[in-house]
Amino acid sequence: MAGNSIGELFRLTTFGESHGPALGGVVDGCPPGLALTVEDIQQDLDRRRPGQSRYTSQRRETDEVEILSGVFEGETTGTSIGLMIRNTDQRSKDYSDIRGKFRPGHADYTYWAKYGRRDYRGGGRASARETAIRVAAGAIARKYLRESLGVQVRACLEAMGDIRIERRDWSGVEDNPFFSPDPDRVPELEQAIDRLRKEGDSVGAQIHVEAQGVPVGLGEPVFDRLEADWGKALMAINAVKGVAVGAGFQSVTQKGSEHGDEMDASGFLSNNAGGVLGGISTGQPLTASIAIKATSSIVTPRRSLDIEGNEVSIATKGRHDPCVGIRAVPIVEAMTALVLMDHYLRNRGQCGLRRGGQ
Repeated sequence: MAGNSIGELFRLTTFGESHGPALGGVVDGCPPGLALTVEDIQQDLDRRRPGQSRYTSQRRETDEVEILSGVFEGETTGTSIGLMIRNTDQRSKDYSDIRGKFRPGHADYTYWAKYGRRDYRGGGRASARETAIRVAAGAIARKYLRESLGVQVRACLEAMGDIRIERRDWSGVEDNPFFSPDPDRVPELEQAIDRLRKEGDSVGAQIHVEAQGVPVGLGEPVFDRLEADWGKALMAINAVKGVAVGAGFQSVTQKGSEHGDEMDASGFLSNNAGGVLGGISTGQPLTASIAIKATSSIVTPRRSLDIEGNEVSIATKGRHDPCVGIRAVPIVEAMTALVLMDHYLRNRGQCGLRRGGQ
C-alpha cells in the first residue's frame, strides 16, 4: 500500500490500524541537537486523544507515545526517530454487524473495491485514529520551528454545523473541549452535541489554522508550491473535504483592486493571499480554513449495499464522535508544522542563510 509517507527532507512514514496492536511512525530528517522528550510530544497527543469529554468518542486510549530511536541523552541524533503508540481499548465486536456492509460516506466501499478486502474493525487504516502518529511527529516539527525560528502554529474551531464563531480569542482556545476561540459559545456547542447524540446523527465542522513568524522564501516554484503541499497535507486528514488559503473562495467576488495585497514602506497592508505568493511564503501569517464532513459512523439506519451487492440497512454501533472536526484541531496544526518543517529544510539546503534559509 503506497502513500504512507509525507515530506521530502523532513519525512514521516506511518503504519498501523485502528484496532491493531499499535500505531507507529518513522521521522527522517530531523536535525541533530534538538532537545526532545516524551513529554514534548505527549502534550499534543493529550489534546487529540479521545475520551476526555462527553462530546467526543468515549474510546479510552491513553495515547502514550514511546520514542524507540533517534534520541540519545535527551537530544535528537540526526538519525530516524521511531515512534509508537499502543492501542489499549479496542472493542472490535462493536463492528461485527457491519462486517460485510458498506457505511455511506466511509472508505469501506473503496477499500473493498481496490483491494478485495478491508479491515472492518473501526475502519482499519482509514480510521482517524491513524492521525495520532501524525500529531506525535508534528509535535517534533512544531518544537523545532518554535525554538529555532520563532514560528507559532495554532488552530481553532471556526464553525460546527450552522453555529459560526466570529470572535477569535486565542487565550481561551485550550480551556474548552471544542477548541472554541469564543468561550461564550461553548454552551451552545454543548447543547448541539447533546442533541446530535439523542438523534443518533453527526455534523461537520470548519477549522481555522494559522502560522505566525514564517520566514520569507519557503516553497518551491510550480509543482511544490507551499500552498500546494500544505493543501495536500490538510486534504490528507480524514474527513477533510475542502481547504481555502487566505481569502479562499471569497476571492471569486473580490476585484483585483481589492484582493491584491498592497504594500508600503511598512510592508503588506492586507493578507488576502494567506501568506503565500507564487507558491512562496511572504513572511506574513499563513492562514487557511478547512472543511470537515460529518462523521460517517452513526446509529441512524441508512440504505447501503453489502459485499454481495444486496441492498441492506446499516447502523453503526460503537464509540464515535458526533463531530469529528472537534478533535481535528491538533491534527491540522501537526500537518501544517510537518509541511513548514520540510520546506524550511529544503529552502535552507538550496538558499543557505539567505532570508527564508536562515
